[in-house]
Amino acid sequence: MAAVDTSLPAEPTGAAAALAEAHAQPHALKLYGGWFCPYVQRAWITLVEKAIPHQYIEINPYNKDPSFLALNPRGLVPTLAVPVGEGEKKPLYESTVVCEYLDEQFDGEQHGERLLSGGPYDRARARLWIDHVTGKIIPGFYKLLQHTPDKAYSLDDARAELHKNIRSFVNEMATDGPWFLGHTFSMVDIMLAPWAKRLWLIDHYKTGGTGIPKSGEGDETWDRWNAWFDAIVERPSVKATWSADERYILAYKRYAEDTTNSEVAQATREGRRLP
Repeated sequence: MAAVDTSLPAEPTGAAAALAEAHAQPHALKLYGGWFCPYVQRAWITLVEKAIPHQYIEINPYNKDPSFLALNPRGLVPTLAVPVGEGEKKPLYESTVVCEYLDEQFDGEQHGERLLSGGPYDRARARLWIDHVTGKIIPGFYKLLQHTPDKAYSLDDARAELHKNIRSFVNEMATDGPWFLGHTFSMVDIMLAPWAKRLWLIDHYKTGGTGIPKSGEGDETWDRWNAWFDAIVERPSVKATWSADERYILAYKRYAEDTTNSEVAQATREGRRLP
């Protein structure tokens, strides 16, 4: 029977440890997160990109503290504790909701350009491709990572599905810059960044890896993907929210063996939309 992993290291390391330490002091705005969670990394990247003052609180969502459950009974990370009055806080969760709230709430000059910008059509189109990331590419990542020999589908099937959904995403990218929108870094890029940063785990754990061609070895679509990929993994906010590589090997071992009982793993196993 799949087990909940309560043995994960309790704190971030590397660059993420330095970032957590820099935001350890009490602050009205609090981000509750787990260093290993890509959904948390979405929120953390947004906080860094917009230079938003906050307090970061590391928790293990597999071993939930009662005070955290009092704030968010669902017990999921990221959870943002938002000040709504003197001494009062209300929670926001779901990474896309948290990121959009931060983008809208912290809109002054000191916080830079909006990450979800433009007119109604531009924002709607961005949300369409954010939904594609969340509903197609990310499930494909886990389906490939969680493949085991007893599955009804093959590694090649899972790779082909992931490739198809990445190619659909890339074909909507602008051609005049590295980012989804070209020269403008946006919320669309943030939504996929944590899983792009984790693709090497598939190469580590699965025979044949992702199978994504390197630049010059595939067609123009894969060359465009690699330009985006190279830019996103080197983005300062992505690097600043990353722990040591060996920690992720440990954290994702149970995914690769399909023995973890996280909500994401269960949904992948059952073919449901991810939570």
